[in-house]
Amino acid sequence: MLVCEACGQALSSEPAAAQRPLQLGRQPRRDEVRRHVETAHPERPPRPKLAEGLPRCPLCGEAAGQELEAHVWARHGQLLGAPGGDIGNDEQLYECPMCSLTCTNIQILEEHVDLHLEEHSFSEGGNVRDLELAQWLQTEEDKRQRSEEEKREREEFKKLQRQYGLDNSGGYKQQFLKNMEREVDRGKMQPFEYHKRKADMMECLAFGIDDGKTKTSGIIEALCKYYQNENKDVRHVWLSTGVDHFHSSLGDRGWGCGYRNFQMLLSSLLQNSLYNDCLRDTTSIPSIPKIQSMIEDAWREGFDPHGASHFNNRLHGSKAWIGACEIYSLLTNLRIKCQIIDFHKPTGPTGTHPRLFEWILRYYSSDSEGGGKVACTSKPPIYLQHQGHSRTIVGIEEKKNRTLCLLLFDPGCPSQEMQKLLKQNNDGTSLRLLRKFVGSLKEKQYQIVAVDGVLSLEEKIVSISENSLSKKI
Repeated sequence: MLVCEACGQALSSEPAAAQRPLQLGRQPRRDEVRRHVETAHPERPPRPKLAEGLPRCPLCGEAAGQELEAHVWARHGQLLGAPGGDIGNDEQLYECPMCSLTCTNIQILEEHVDLHLEEHSFSEGGNVRDLELAQWLQTEEDKRQRSEEEKREREEFKKLQRQYGLDNSGGYKQQFLKNMEREVDRGKMQPFEYHKRKADMMECLAFGIDDGKTKTSGIIEALCKYYQNENKDVRHVWLSTGVDHFHSSLGDRGWGCGYRNFQMLLSSLLQNSLYNDCLRDTTSIPSIPKIQSMIEDAWREGFDPHGASHFNNRLHGSKAWIGACEIYSLLTNLRIKCQIIDFHKPTGPTGTHPRLFEWILRYYSSDSEGGGKVACTSKPPIYLQHQGHSRTIVGIEEKKNRTLCLLLFDPGCPSQEMQKLLKQNNDGTSLRLLRKFVGSLKEKQYQIVAVDGVLSLEEKIVSISENSLSKKI
């Protein structure tokens, strides 16, 4: 007999019902109880419905989909009561198949099992939500990492632009004025000196010539005398023709080494009558902004289009670094014959470049006459480039133990230091500013630009069409 839990009213007496397998939601007796409760006890809250869409049965783990409720009672209905028992018998006990709780009433057991099913549904739904949340968090983390990486790339790009003078922050004039203003603010320069130097700078820029205030002349001649009289550990030394040393100023400090080395090379060529015709329009050392315009002229003639595109075809008014390719284009456009030699990898132990030293020795020694200790050759100096800096090679020493040592002019060395080489009582200690042994040059790659005569107009046109800049060694 079925009895209402709320009021105790007898609802049905169907002895055959107890003999049939219990199937929740399909037995007439359960429908009768439910209708009675809904009509006689409307104040009683409705029993929660089973959640739909449960993926698996909590008893056997079988995938049930949206038919989980029917599946449980069809497949596991016998667990909800003893087959053949009398539902109407008060002594009949019903054990929950999920938690072993004993119920005395089949309706109570049904509701109890429904709660288990709903709890399982919540758990399964929670797992889905947890997975979705984890995927969302991972997606957001990926977005954050990509954003940070893009930000770092932008910052690195801006850093490189600043480093190579491509950040549109102005050129030589702007930096010169800014640094002088800083000197005035620090009390290192008087205002009247600021205005005088500004006027001098503007005049030089207007004429396109260097002011000569960073120049030191006569060093090669002083070295020639020194080697003839001193330095007994040197077996032989070869020196280039006369070269003026130029160092960086307030306007190009940090980026002007390439331009200053070109000024050194040009100062030597201007002293050599072989290049008079090529340099008839360049009788004075040009200023850095003027050199930038001269390189742009070479680009417009067709030299090094790839390099020109790197600078967006514009140097003037910037702090852009230049290297061997720009020096080559500039010289060739002036009809000065030159070549770039690329020492693209170390050729000695511990990352050294002995072949570079051997090449320099052949360059200078091929012009020397006789077997004297000091050879003052007619060879121009050599432009030397490596990552981040450039210098000018003005000679090479051969020691008595046959080791080689380059003599370099560095635009980073100030005039007051270079002028020590001009003293008559020079004891050789100042030569440490110039000397570089094989073990001192350990950059991964070096390039040199070596001058070797003049070009005819036809040869210049051919060099433009070939656009082959360097030779690897």
